[in-house]
Amino acid sequence: MYEQFFGFREKPFSLLPDPDFLYLGNKHSMALALLQYAILNQIMVTVLSGEIGSGKTTLIRHILNQLGDDVNIGLISNTHRNFGELIQWVCLAFGLPVEGKDKITLYQDFYEHLIEEYSMGRRSILIIDEAQNLDIEALEELRLLTNINADKDNVLQLVLIGQPELRQKLKLPGLEQFMQRVGVAYHLKPLGREETDHYIRHRLKSVGGDPDLFEPVALRFIHHQSGGIPRLINVLCDSALVYAYGERRKRIDVGLVHQVVQDKIKTGLLATRKHYTTTTEPPKEAVKSRKSESEQSKKEKVIPGSFSLNKR
Repeated sequence: MYEQFFGFREKPFSLLPDPDFLYLGNKHSMALALLQYAILNQIMVTVLSGEIGSGKTTLIRHILNQLGDDVNIGLISNTHRNFGELIQWVCLAFGLPVEGKDKITLYQDFYEHLIEEYSMGRRSILIIDEAQNLDIEALEELRLLTNINADKDNVLQLVLIGQPELRQKLKLPGLEQFMQRVGVAYHLKPLGREETDHYIRHRLKSVGGDPDLFEPVALRFIHHQSGGIPRLINVLCDSALVYAYGERRKRIDVGLVHQVVQDKIKTGLLATRKHYTTTTEPPKEAVKSRKSESEQSKKEKVIPGSFSLNKR
């Protein structure tokens, strides 16, 4: 809708995990380096945790795009409370048939699949996203799968991706043996204020837009309200672009972002988390300028086919 108005090739703040937009600040660079190290060095179990929307899945998609034909990947992209038999999902992730087969047969099929892949010089990696939903029994089953080995090589590597609850779950009694197999563990923290600025500019530049489209105070306010969570940053920035397009604005100031936040909180579309606050008052230096701009925009003629947010 607003892409042509701002000169974008595509939307810069999509909520879908897109490795083409990957921003490698300090935290995400470290996470990526550890994931690469774990995979290349055949670490038995790797754990990556982080808040909802912190960019974990985007990192994994980036890693998958880098892997060659010598790696056999099984991806379970989502888990839930009624997950069912783990071995069924594992077999499905590697493209093995499961219909009409009991648990023992599925384990045997999976074992033979891993050995066959290994004999052809291919390593197998099982990646489970949203792994915090796995119960203790499922995690213990995963540990037993790592017992499959050939000579000095790990035939199967595990990469678990999940929310902070995953780290807490792995500390529960009964999972000591599982934890002993974790060779790499990293918690992906939210972006800092400067990283948030760079993240937004990076996204805008990636689609051919003006990296300075958001004024500095607006950037600080976005960080304040998002807590540095990339997905929340995307939500606020995308909405701000819609509002700016509706008011025919070529620059986004803090007052406009303030209006976005207020409207989203009123409609329940901006959830409150411990990382940010519902105190939405913009910095004082922006109030006066926003008021004068708003008054000016009311005088401007609305272009046919567009809409004005001044009437809401």
